[in-house]
Amino acid sequence: MTAEAPLAPVLPYGRLTTVTVHFDDLDALGLLHNARYPLLVERAWTELWHDNGVRFEGDWTAAGDACNAVRELRVTYDAPVTRPGTYGVHLWLDRLGTTGLTYGFRFCSADGAVTYARGSRVLVRLDATTLRPAPWSEAFRDAARELLRPEV
Repeated sequence: MTAEAPLAPVLPYGRLTTVTVHFDDLDALGLLHNARYPLLVERAWTELWHDNGVRFEGDWTAAGDACNAVRELRVTYDAPVTRPGTYGVHLWLDRLGTTGLTYGFRFCSADGAVTYARGSRVLVRLDATTLRPAPWSEAFRDAARELLRPEV
């Protein structure tokens, strides 16, 4: 008899990735520190985009779509994370514009069933020389479209 891998949860949109909460991510009360949620979400996004060929390797001009800046970040905390371990981050895009995008996220249990925090972040693609808004590449836009949340 062989053990089968657990099935990944079916999400109606976006992707669910895993992150690890370590003991030193917890605050003095034993709760995941509020500043760690955005950091862990950022790591999940970085891994997702890295898998799609978007990465920074030391040269901002060559970085292309990885040359971007945060315009806005919102986080709502729903329930405390009280122990180290493997958790999930549900990622999606709410809007994909010419030079900006808005993504949504849920910090959740590894199976996606329990939500601990949720939020959104607005990013602006920048020209590496002028630091002014610049259009996303077509390759980036193609990958991003797969993450768009359907309009309700």
